[in-house]
Amino acid sequence: MGHKILKRFSDKIRRLRKSRGWTQEELAVRTGLHRTYIGSIERCERNVSLINVEKIADALGVPVEALVKK
Repeated sequence: MGHKILKRFSDKIRRLRKSRGWTQEELAVRTGLHRTYIGSIERCERNVSLINVEKIADALGVPVEALVKK
């Protein structure tokens, strides 16, 4: 079950990032995270901390809930 939320989370991040015309590097700069870390999130290779979820949500201008809800 846990893998489903990671997939949903990574898909939403990728979709929101691309809808803004941002590269992974641009999102990384806006979050203060490393580009390779953003890439690993989008590939479902990371179980992201809540602190980083909040950084990503803030950078994308969406509430945290928008990244994880169905």
